[in-house]
Amino acid sequence: MSDHTVDLTSENFDTEVLQSDVPVLVDFWAVWCAPCRMIAPVVDELAETYDGKVKIGKLNVDENGDIAFRYNVRGIPALLMFGGGQVVDQMVGAGSRDRIVAMIDKATSAPA
Repeated sequence: MSDHTVDLTSENFDTEVLQSDVPVLVDFWAVWCAPCRMIAPVVDELAETYDGKVKIGKLNVDENGDIAFRYNVRGIPALLMFGGGQVVDQMVGAGSRDRIVAMIDKATSAPA
């Protein structure tokens, strides 16, 4: 995990994501998930690229299943984009860097 990526847990999720002043991209992942490991470097790179504009966090579904259940995450990797405490976009599966960037750009250009 990058220095720019937030380690999300059941304890800090509401504060870090739902109460955030900036859009938040949450990467739902697990250690055993090969596609999750495949997109991890892209997610870490984007966390550095968008530092200050977007918060990017990673949530381990095995350790924080209650949050995955709350957002009906049934397949991983799953990337959920939050804005104003609500899910505004989502992608399930190891999508391309361009698709992830499009999610972020859409969330950062949306009117407040």
